[in-house]
Amino acid sequence: MVLTIDIGNTNIVIGCGKGEKWLFVERISTQRNTTVLEYAMAFKTVLDLYDIDPSDIEGGIISSVVPSITNIVKQSAEKVIGSHVMVVGPGIKTGLSIVIDNPAQLGSDLVVDAVAGIHYYSLPLVVCDFGTATTMSIIDENKCYLGGMIMPGVNTSLDALTMKAAQLMKIALEPPKKFIGKNTTDCMKSGIIYGTAESIDGMIDRVEKALGKKVSVVATGGVASSIVPYCRHEIVLDDELLLKGLNIIYEKNK
Repeated sequence: MVLTIDIGNTNIVIGCGKGEKWLFVERISTQRNTTVLEYAMAFKTVLDLYDIDPSDIEGGIISSVVPSITNIVKQSAEKVIGSHVMVVGPGIKTGLSIVIDNPAQLGSDLVVDAVAGIHYYSLPLVVCDFGTATTMSIIDENKCYLGGMIMPGVNTSLDALTMKAAQLMKIALEPPKKFIGKNTTDCMKSGIIYGTAESIDGMIDRVEKALGKKVSVVATGGVASSIVPYCRHEIVLDDELLLKGLNIIYEKNK
């Protein structure tokens, strides 16, 4: 078994895989001031919930976009499983050809998403990751990472809207009763859900025009399931995409 950990700005996603089978996927909040011991207790609690003996885990691997806590989480995971935990970064083999201006700038989460996308889906491919930011990664038929787009995430946009507009309140991320809202709450729900879906559809159209061919599209991330059903393009939902990519990279480097 392999412990896979994705450190995002909002959540840390933890999974445990055995070959192609996932025993669990869980989320805990990303906390910048949490100690090694506190994270270790959180990881141990998750493993206990699924009756997994830490000694049965051969190793682990981490992807992180929060550098300030990467080493803390690494130490915590190693304390729990008693084995080495890799961190995706310089020196780690991914098999991905990155053809952007500065490959070192590409976030490890986007690298891992792309590795999994190439392995599981047809090319050319667009990978949409709905997190604190909504990112789109473009991979061509030659398995080259061409670049992508970064947009404000769904909840990030909602938080900014309610913070800047005094009369707008926090809302649940769910569809409105009707597309044309009849009250403030439904108007906001329609705007954020259908507006985001339309932006994703529009970006996919532009990618296909730029490449001159149709693309496959896969979506992942915390709020993907709230948006993808309202998109016009055929988009595959894969909540475990990043963890699958971590598993692939672990096997390449163990």
